[in-house]
Amino acid sequence: MTNANLAAFKVSKAVFENNIKANKKIELGFSYSYNVKYSNKNTCIGELTAKITDKTAPEEFSITVTATGIFNFKEGTAKEVLHVETYNDMFPHMRAFITTLTSNTGIPPIIIPFIDISKQEIYRFEMGKNGKMPNPDDFINPYDKQ
Repeated sequence: MTNANLAAFKVSKAVFENNIKANKKIELGFSYSYNVKYSNKNTCIGELTAKITDKTAPEEFSITVTATGIFNFKEGTAKEVLHVETYNDMFPHMRAFITTLTSNTGIPPIIIPFIDISKQEIYRFEMGKNGKMPNPDDFINPYDKQ
């Protein structure tokens, strides 16, 4: 059973550069970033950015897409759980968008690989009550045994 439900999804930015010369082989590199912002009303906003570039000539071929998802979640759900679940809900939409974008531009469709972030370390920090940025010691790694 899921703890979060995707209420809305939109692509807020898509930048596509294709200056590849005919018959040139490229090697693609993929990177993703994902952040979640929480509100007091059991809602959160996830922002997923995917970047695809030619590893040898990123100025010749690159795609950057940023998408936003709005989620409703069950009260009391741990932020680490929500982070993983909301990413997992957004990723297929991002993958479909990039595949459609690339297939409609006259190049072979690109299907971005999934990265299982539940196997990655997730770091987060809590803002102090005074609103100041935290010290490095304030970062929480949920996988550390305390």
